[in-house]
Amino acid sequence: MTTTLRSGNRMTRALLIGFAVAMLGACSTTVVREPSSSSTRKPSQAKPGTTVRVQRGDTLFGIAFRNGVDVNDLARWNGIAPPYTIYPGQSLKLYPGSAGTRTTATTTPSRPATGATTRPTPPPAPVTRPVATPAPVNAGFSWRWPAEGHLIGRFAAGDATKQGIDIAGSSGQAVRAAADGVVVYSGAGLVGYGELIIIKHSEAWLSAYGHNRKRLVNEGQNIKAGQQIAEMGSSGASREMLHFEIRHDGKPVDPLQYLPKR
Repeated sequence: MTTTLRSGNRMTRALLIGFAVAMLGACSTTVVREPSSSSTRKPSQAKPGTTVRVQRGDTLFGIAFRNGVDVNDLARWNGIAPPYTIYPGQSLKLYPGSAGTRTTATTTPSRPATGATTRPTPPPAPVTRPVATPAPVNAGFSWRWPAEGHLIGRFAAGDATKQGIDIAGSSGQAVRAAADGVVVYSGAGLVGYGELIIIKHSEAWLSAYGHNRKRLVNEGQNIKAGQQIAEMGSSGASREMLHFEIRHDGKPVDPLQYLPKR
């Protein structure tokens, strides 16, 4: 009997020791997780069925800027790899895949039964809600004013003629880069902008400087914040001024939400 009890105790201790070792091993196991990215780029708003024809002097960045889409999306939709070479006469889609022309579904109203009297139901009164201004997205770097002068034009969401701000100045006044970046467009091919410079600051952020008298930088040139890139002028405008835009994922945003207060 004594021998049996001792044997049982030894087995119990062995099981407890084995369980403890297993638990310690589990506690020391390292779990590795992929870091999550907080700067996921939002895709551009596609325009199904819409195409553009490349004109002489066009660049992919210029076409993307003019149509309010991100250049990465435009390149992917058309199978164009860096350095984004395009040719006059080439047709570019402003939508992914093989989406066709947008169609609108229609329905045929049912007829009332014979002898039945129907009264039109008045539409519900529209509910007006205040439009909330979205909080600015953190760019991850600081912005600076591109020129000295009075603000004579403000950003208006949804207004194609007010996609940035206008800063009054004098002819020849210095226009400076608002942040570090690389020049992706330097030309006069975008109607309404005159002599225009576009700087790419990251995969998601661009800035644009329009109506210059003279451009001082070339495409592909690396730029530092505060560096003079142009001379202020009135090309494509009725007076000497700088038209300045900031775009996030191809979409215009209010520059005053990002520029320091002054």
